[in-house]
Amino acid sequence: MQTLNDLRLAVLIDADNIPYSNVKGMLEEIAKYGTPTFKRIYGDWTKPTISGWKSVLLENAITPIQQYSYTRGKNSTDSALIIDAMDILYSGKVDGFCIVSSDSDFTRLATRLREAGMKVIGIGERKTPHPFIVSCDKFIYLEIITSSIVTLEPSPEIKKKGKPVVKKKKTEETAPQAAAHIVKRLIASSITDLADENGWAYLGDVGNLILKKQPDFDPRNFGFQKLTPLIRSLDFEIDERESGQNHIKHIYIRNRK
Repeated sequence: MQTLNDLRLAVLIDADNIPYSNVKGMLEEIAKYGTPTFKRIYGDWTKPTISGWKSVLLENAITPIQQYSYTRGKNSTDSALIIDAMDILYSGKVDGFCIVSSDSDFTRLATRLREAGMKVIGIGERKTPHPFIVSCDKFIYLEIITSSIVTLEPSPEIKKKGKPVVKKKKTEETAPQAAAHIVKRLIASSITDLADENGWAYLGDVGNLILKKQPDFDPRNFGFQKLTPLIRSLDFEIDERESGQNHIKHIYIRNRK
């Protein structure tokens, strides 16, 4: 199953052809396939048309690469991204590439990287030309990506009771109810990403994927020492399976039907 691969990925983003509105959802989607070793974004940062990206680069640890437009009408950003991709390829530090663009100019790059044995994942809008789509091992439309990244903070009052909480969240639900709903959504989506045909996912894999999606996630923030008791409090199905002569228990979980 491809989502179980732990690839070292180089994430290269074309700022000229990708909106910044759901960068968290995009990075969460990439986390399903591996760990970003490089995260770079290319553009002429003197242009106001891509200024929206600037506010999200720091919080997502994406390195901006400045590339001036030497000639009007020519996209020099593409060349900079392609050169970096080949440098990274020959460094031997990654197992695959994620090219984030809706531009068909990267078709030959994707083909060349696959010829070198790299896994290539493309992400772009539905308007992306077909040649670039088919040149990738997998292509994901931005329009279907949603983010389950949330900011959760513990409340001392609720933490004593062992319940998660969202701080300063305006909602009709109480804070513990809202937090439980948000945490459950994050865990449920991760289970779905990893589940077998019967809906079961190994707890260790689920925990690793959650950390890739949201690095600051920690059950202790919500009054639990481990992930397992947090999951038990949120009413997921749990199956403890023994294996080996030492009867080591492996915990599997799935969403309730």
